[in-house]
Amino acid sequence: MAQDYSLMARPAHQQDGTSVSRRIYLSPPDVGPAEEASILAAVRSGWVAPDGPDLAAFERELADRVGSGHAVGVSSGTAALHLALTVIGAGPGSVVVVPTMTFVATANVVRYTGAEPVFVDCDAATGHLDPELLPPLLRRLREQGRRVAAVMTVDLNGGCADYDRILPACADFDVPLVEDSAQALGASWRGRNAGTFGRLGVFSFNGNKVMTTSSGGMLVSDDGDLIDRARHLATQAREPVAHYEHRQVGYNYRLSNLLAALGRAQLRRLNGMIERRRAIRERYAKFFAAVPGTRILGDGDPGSNCWLTTLVVDPARAGWRADELAAHLARHDIETRPMFKPMHQQPAHRGHEAVLSGAADRLFATGVSLPSGSTLLGADADRLFGALDEFLAAR
Repeated sequence: MAQDYSLMARPAHQQDGTSVSRRIYLSPPDVGPAEEASILAAVRSGWVAPDGPDLAAFERELADRVGSGHAVGVSSGTAALHLALTVIGAGPGSVVVVPTMTFVATANVVRYTGAEPVFVDCDAATGHLDPELLPPLLRRLREQGRRVAAVMTVDLNGGCADYDRILPACADFDVPLVEDSAQALGASWRGRNAGTFGRLGVFSFNGNKVMTTSSGGMLVSDDGDLIDRARHLATQAREPVAHYEHRQVGYNYRLSNLLAALGRAQLRRLNGMIERRRAIRERYAKFFAAVPGTRILGDGDPGSNCWLTTLVVDPARAGWRADELAAHLARHDIETRPMFKPMHQQPAHRGHEAVLSGAADRLFATGVSLPSGSTLLGADADRLFGALDEFLAAR
């Protein structure tokens, strides 16, 4: 069973040997014997340096998995986003359109390049970039004579943005799309895999993602020249000569061979881990279906990998607030998290231009992400849903 398989799922014990309930995390890593064997084999091969055969194989396998022509493995999803914007031409004097409902790395990397972020609000039903707001914004920026280096989308919580409407808008204004699919590996939209809609796509393998390399990321594209440029920059922009020659300022961004070995084992198990997350999402959906004033953000998306399940609460109808549920679960040693605080509210990015409808602010105020990991089965799941029953019964 998955609980026995996962290193994270082993129960804690007191000094007298009796078991105690362990903390239920939001999205813990799901690793075990296959990953251990893969890393051990990589160590024994002697390829402990940053580059090596497991890294090359991981890049090929990941590209094949998502249906992209090329891939380069790097040290984090943030590094992949930074490289994506850099090779696509973001820099001083340009702007990048960014969803305000996102993790801060999406906005930070724009600032790394010297470009200016312009934040756009989200669709209230899904949390993704609102496609209604994009065409008038791009039109206004063009009329102002401002160069838009890219539109960035974020495939939030493991589901894809509405590319049926976003891609035509980008094409109409001749603006490239960079797809932040950090949360969406294994997801799809209309049968097409997440990460393949833009000129460049980005995945994260952080410890809380649907699969992990502990820390790591991947940049994918059908444009081999862009990937070659990104790989060059990721290796300190070293020229192919015997001595150390550098004509550009590069970065130490390559993924290690050992972590790539871990990623290869995780990739082989990806489908099963996604299916377990989808089962958890389905259980939440059934549980809250009869609870007034609640809804699952983005529920009904068949292509989502269900990385996180977020409950949105209307206090006027429910009679309770999302933060009250979070506090109750915390007393049961169950981790939750509010929705991302929108970028236009963040002190580090406040003051940058933003096109707002109020949807992201409302989701931040009323949303709570619930435990969604692929190790959440058996007694842990029963304890979680028992705590949810207890909360609702008291109200």
